[in-house]
Amino acid sequence: MDDRSVDHRLFEEAAAGRCGTEPLVRAACAALGDIAAGRREVRAVRHPLGFLCFPVERGGDCGVCIHAFGAEAHEPAPPLTTSPVHAHSWDLTSCVLYGQVINVSVEVTEHQQSPMHRVFEIVSDPAGVDELRPTSCLVTHEAGPAQTSGAGDIYTLPAGQFHTTLVSGPGAATFLLGCSRPGGRDLSLGPLHGTGHRVVRQQCDAEQSARIAGSVLRRIHAPHRR
Repeated sequence: MDDRSVDHRLFEEAAAGRCGTEPLVRAACAALGDIAAGRREVRAVRHPLGFLCFPVERGGDCGVCIHAFGAEAHEPAPPLTTSPVHAHSWDLTSCVLYGQVINVSVEVTEHQQSPMHRVFEIVSDPAGVDELRPTSCLVTHEAGPAQTSGAGDIYTLPAGQFHTTLVSGPGAATFLLGCSRPGGRDLSLGPLHGTGHRVVRQQCDAEQSARIAGSVLRRIHAPHRR
């Protein structure tokens, strides 16, 4: 194992309340420091939902990422082609590094007579291309409870749970573990008459990635990171 690999058990232990999130924050800072100094060839990717993703680890059924929302994203993301309501094909465990993250659960109900949205399946390839495929499923949706998590908090989202993610204030960053669930699908709510299309995720170059990693690292070490 690479000596820079993140021990996934840290996420599990923190989520279960058996330890704090300090080891996760230290692991995130170590990864960001390596990226900022050019010791680690990780490029930030502009996600269609408006945040920057550092894919720290990829391989097997699980992956570790750092997400930066708000000011650290610098440039706006391309226009979203579906709604922000989505569901992952993987179970998520996330530690908030700074700022506040708000996850709003969304109750989605199939409704063929008076639908509000069509469900789209998202199929992604390693090259950063998302293929959005309209399904025959027509639905309505209603916002449910909201969970607010601040710096040092950890939260989980199960695969298949429709939700939206918001940040309050100037920005936030999270350190997360995603583990694929067999048979899971990435889904999003889109326009009723939307057609299939592709979205290409924009990758930052080495200089941009290093600069953004350094900016995120400074925010983590700021006296008031909430």
